[in-house]
Amino acid sequence: MIVEADGGSRGNPGPAGYGAVVRDKLSGETLAERKGFIGVATNNVAEYQGLIAGLRAARELNAETVDVRMDSKLVVEQMSGRWKIKHPSMQPLAREAQEVARDFQKVTYEWIPRERNRQADRLANEAMDDEAKPPQAEGAKQPHWSGAAGEPTRLILLRHGQTRLSVDRRYSGRGDHPLTELGLEQAEKAAARLSKMDGIAAVISSPLQRAQQTAGKLAERIGLEVVTHQGLIETDFGTWEGLTFAEASKQDPEVHRRWLGDTSVKPPNGESFDEVHARVRKARADIIARYGGKTLVLVSHVTPIKTLLRQALDVGPQFLFRMHLDLTGVSIAEFYPDGHASVKLVNDTSHLG
Repeated sequence: MIVEADGGSRGNPGPAGYGAVVRDKLSGETLAERKGFIGVATNNVAEYQGLIAGLRAARELNAETVDVRMDSKLVVEQMSGRWKIKHPSMQPLAREAQEVARDFQKVTYEWIPRERNRQADRLANEAMDDEAKPPQAEGAKQPHWSGAAGEPTRLILLRHGQTRLSVDRRYSGRGDHPLTELGLEQAEKAAARLSKMDGIAAVISSPLQRAQQTAGKLAERIGLEVVTHQGLIETDFGTWEGLTFAEASKQDPEVHRRWLGDTSVKPPNGESFDEVHARVRKARADIIARYGGKTLVLVSHVTPIKTLLRQALDVGPQFLFRMHLDLTGVSIAEFYPDGHASVKLVNDTSHLG
């Protein structure tokens, strides 16, 4: 894919905004646009913010290689490693861009004349123009405090209820186990709670029975059909399916040890957390493309829900090993069309009390 990015400041420093475009390299089709106002900043800061927004958008679209094109000689040369990054305000932005770039197989940087970067420039100016408009009338929707723009897609993330494998804390991936009696009770309580929330447009579930049963309890209460999405399925734990932590560690000690700290490591005949991350990111893009700007309930499993929270927080893979999710725990994350996101709730089980 191609990323075109730009940023500008009216005053340098002054009110600043960025714009970014993601294109298909073969057809030239526009796949995504991002823009945002960042407050008072310099041109260079705004240009780096445009680059970061463009790379994140390409990552959401599961790009493997990215050609970045910008009319900022400074950003292109610094990101290519040919110029040193001396200014203190540039260094953290460059590190952030480099961190996002590591998610791709290859990223190249090319300087282009301003006239070839018109779409990104237009988006940056639109962001600044939008901020300069008169205040909205009382009661109108105000911008998000972080600067996020547009109507977010609100994802209410619900883990399924108890199964016989979760009773013994066994790895439960693609095995299709039903809910226990307690699991059905938990699902009913979660449904009673979530059914009181306004504006749920869809209930979307993993294809596995335990998630479908949990989703069905809510869907029945609010008069919706359960929509199934394969991308929300749990990690494939391979030959560890059905084993306890101790049993898997004993069966494959070296692989299990590395798997606990390295998200690229797969269980034998299974799926790595990196593969889950890419799968869930694509599922999120698919869901938002269909239901963007609405409130959705996603019923899934530990790893996909952790992964969605990690993506919303834009943090590294160690998050997966430090987050605990209970059965029918409720979390909420909002994803904005300009690339921002916000986590509103994590692992709330108050309905079980």
